[in-house]
Order: sequence, then C-alpha cells, then structure tokens
Amino acid sequence: MARTDFNTLLEAGVHFGHLKRKWNPRMAPYIFMEKNGIHIIDLHKTVVKLDEAAEALKQIAKSGRRVLFVATKKQAKEIVAEKVAAVAMPYVTERWAGGMLTNFPTIRKAVKKMATIDKMSADGIFDNFSKREKLQIARQRAKLEKNLGSIADLNRLPSALFVIDVQKEQNAVREAKRLNIPVFAMVDTCCDPTDIDYVIPANDDATKSIAVVLDTVCAAIAEGLEERKLEREKADLEAEANTEAPAKQGRNRVKRNVKAAVDAQENAAAEIVASTEAAE
Repeated sequence: MARTDFNTLLEAGVHFGHLKRKWNPRMAPYIFMEKNGIHIIDLHKTVVKLDEAAEALKQIAKSGRRVLFVATKKQAKEIVAEKVAAVAMPYVTERWAGGMLTNFPTIRKAVKKMATIDKMSADGIFDNFSKREKLQIARQRAKLEKNLGSIADLNRLPSALFVIDVQKEQNAVREAKRLNIPVFAMVDTCCDPTDIDYVIPANDDATKSIAVVLDTVCAAIAEGLEERKLEREKADLEAEANTEAPAKQGRNRVKRNVKAAVDAQENAAAEIVASTEAAE
C-alpha cells in the first residue's frame, strides 16, 4: 500500500487547526505549534496515523466486512457520497438517526418498509389507492430514501465506523463505543480524541482536507476489496482443480484397465497361434 504523501496533505491544508482558545488539551500530542492564534497540526504524525488507519481499513475490507462512514456536515456530504459509494461502502450524510447502531433491528425494518413500497409500486398495487394515499406513501418513501437509502444494503452491524468531525457526530461515536465497534475519525484540534480508536489528526472543516484523507482511506479499502476478489478467484480455481483431479484419476484408471485387457487378449491370441503352429 502506498504511503501517504506529506506534501499532498500540506497543499490540502490538512495542518490547519482551530483557534488556540478553542483547543482541546487532549489534542496536545498532535499539535506542532501555534501561529497567529491558530494551532498547526503536526503533519508528520498525521501521515503516520493516516497510514495506520488506512492499513486497518484495508484489512477490514479484505475480510469482507463493512465500514460505515458518517459525515453530516455540509462541506463533507457530497465528498463522502461520491468517494465512499465508489468503494461500495454504506454512509450517512443526512441526520444520524438515534439508535442506528444500538437499535439496528428497527432501522432494518424501516429499510425493509422502503423495499415493500417499491414492490407495491412494481406490482401495480398503488393503482387501488386514492390520490391522497399515494401522495402520503410517496412522501414516506422519499423521507426513508433520504435518511436510510445509503445504508439499504447494510444487513448487519458494521465492523467499523469512520467519522468526520467527532463533535458533531458524538451520538454515532457513543453508540459505536457501546457496541465495541472501532471508530476511525478525522480529529481536529478542538475535539476530544479519547473515544477514538484510530485518530487521524486533521482539519475536518476544509473540503480539500476531507477529500485528500478520504482519497487515501478509500484507496486502501479498494485495494483490500481487490485482494479479496483475487483470493476468492484463486480459491475457486483450487477447488475446481481438486474436483477435477479424482475424475482425471478415474479416467486414467479406466484407460489403464482397457489397455491391460487389450494386451491380455493380444497375448492370448498370440499363444493360440503359437500352439497351433507347433501342433502343425
């Protein structure tokens, strides 16, 4: 896996923290200096932490597990939707529904309700409803799609959570910790990194900063998925070879038996001819 480039992070403004007066003392190990009243994040530590997080996420993807991305702040929504959808991972960019993790069965019921509405529409059942009922159902479907559409294929709890802005998404972090789900997060200088398993010290407000971190993370996930695909193809080929081997051995055994029978017949015929000649 390619190592994160220091200059790329620098150009994207990943090192810009918050005002000094807004800082959280627990972020002190990740702060390089203070300039013009603004804390500057130590990018050398960001590089190390981002690479650690990317490697862990790669292994999660390689094992076939899912990572749920959470980013409801305005400047992160479109970036997350675009980059995370490209690696087929679930994400939440609208309101975090309380109990999305701790009350997951109820969330799954809401998702199934959305599928039921789609089936009703496809089967023509809507034709039996009044105009008002159709409108109400359509509104309900649109609301479910907006809030839960991006996690429609999340059939079980995610194996990890990736959060942008742990202050804004504190409910999501709290639910994940209650269920012992590891949390990866971009953590700014004003945030508390205590409950984060994989801290990525970075500017979580600038779109360029968010984009460059997600590029690294999603590339690692894509790499993990590709390795998983290759391993499965290799396993399928080995299984096919193992299946064909006994059949091939059986065919070879039949050939040997036929050859032996033919040889025996030829030998017997030769003996008869020899004995006839001897008698004459």
